Amino acid sequence: MQNLARLGFLIPPGNPNTEGEVIQMARPEYSIHFTRMVAFGETGSLLGQDERNQSQIDHLEENLELMKLVKPSVVAMAHTANSYTLGKDGEAKLVDRLQKQFDLPFITAFGSVVTALRQIGVTNIAFGTPYSEQNTLRCKNLLEAYGFKIVHFGNLPGVKNIYDETPERAAQLMKQVDASGADAIFISGVGMPTIDALEASEKILGKPIISSIAATMWNSLRIAGVKSNVQGYGSLLAGKYN
Repeated sequence: MQNLARLGFLIPPGNPNTEGEVIQMARPEYSIHFTRMVAFGETGSLLGQDERNQSQIDHLEENLELMKLVKPSVVAMAHTANSYTLGKDGEAKLVDRLQKQFDLPFITAFGSVVTALRQIGVTNIAFGTPYSEQNTLRCKNLLEAYGFKIVHFGNLPGVKNIYDETPERAAQLMKQVDASGADAIFISGVGMPTIDALEASEKILGKPIISSIAATMWNSLRIAGVKSNVQGYGSLLAGKYN
């Protein structure tokens, strides 16, 4: 039997969308594995997000104890908003500590976005989120802390629950935040379905668009040493910038 690279994903407990998107991007060259993070309260709600984020961060060691049993090539924390709670320095310290403690590559969704934007070679970006105004501003501050210039940004109107959003609404957000001075668009929010909107929106808007889960998948494959390009979900995963 072929020894496949194993990609591990830590998913928020109430997220019904991300496993399906990752499975949709699966290919024969690698296997995918999931563990649920620990948080309580109304899942997907904009209310109480800070508390849920902190709970997930506090229980990461338990998640990694379980995930390491499948001997993964890489483990990704598939939840962008945790990084807004941690901040740049807090995330760097967390990633370093967990990698040393568990002796495996550990990445975050937001860290994957930063890596992807640098791989594309852009500084001027537009971004959008399905979050509250407060967390959208946290996203802006964090992107700027990594050296990106924010040309335009916004949050999707009318969001009641992130997990009830659709690829069509994600495409609406991509168009909403686009600006002429932006060389790329970033859409935050792993829990909002995005991958089916990426390729068509890139063709319409004429620039690279990455979402949190697309960047996380791309970075997981990169770190695991998998050379596979995943077609149909935007230029990043298709290998245009490799």
